[in-house]
Amino acid sequence: MTQPGAMLLLLRPPRSVILTRCVRALRLAASGTPRSEAERLLRRRLLPPARLRPPSRGAKSGGGGKSESRQPEWRSRNKTALTYIAAAGVGMVGLSYASVPLYRLYCQASGLGGTAVAGHSEQVEAMTPVKERVIRISFNADTHASLQWSFRPQQTEIYVVPGETALAFYRAKNPTNKAIIGISTYNVVPFDAGQYFNKIQCFCFEEQRLNPHEEVDMPVFFYIDPGFDEDPRMARVDTITLSYTFFEAKEGQTLPLPGYS
Repeated sequence: MTQPGAMLLLLRPPRSVILTRCVRALRLAASGTPRSEAERLLRRRLLPPARLRPPSRGAKSGGGGKSESRQPEWRSRNKTALTYIAAAGVGMVGLSYASVPLYRLYCQASGLGGTAVAGHSEQVEAMTPVKERVIRISFNADTHASLQWSFRPQQTEIYVVPGETALAFYRAKNPTNKAIIGISTYNVVPFDAGQYFNKIQCFCFEEQRLNPHEEVDMPVFFYIDPGFDEDPRMARVDTITLSYTFFEAKEGQTLPLPGYS
């Protein structure tokens, strides 16, 4: 884009033309033409046309009043947008606090990540055992470093068939001189088998208080859904591991999600 100064240079005639016009103006003056007329003629020939002169910097466009009239509308739109953004931020914060318990409930309902699914008495009564499919269930127990409990399974393994209930026990002991409250989480390996591992009674996700030197047995009542035998992914699975981990229950502490470290 050509600058205003450059435009004036392009429009201004060469020096030879300027001298010629000056000489002509002087001749007119000498021939009797009035001085004012000669000066007017000289000025008109030397200066560029007024319509080509660049506008002064102080000139304002005629649209200023229109933009000022639209300012209230812009302010209203900005306030609406900020309201929506603030509401979205509050919603995301609330969802982040609720995500862990909601995800845990979903895992328990669907078996995602190896989490056992809550059993129902109606399903147990209608089940037909698959006698020809025997599954080995092994048990594992762990405690967090902050929990001074002794925690172990009462049996290392049992054998079950899909469609039959089974009962197993874990034992926990508090060897310290103070009462301690613990809470446990669990998972099932392989993870895909978690959707078929249904618990009827379990001590997971519930606070367990043990007094000094107290020892208790904790039952796990469960069954393997008969659909396990019909799933092609489970065709080569003959061992399922049920693993529990106890943590000390502390205010503000979040348990790890089931099936993940």
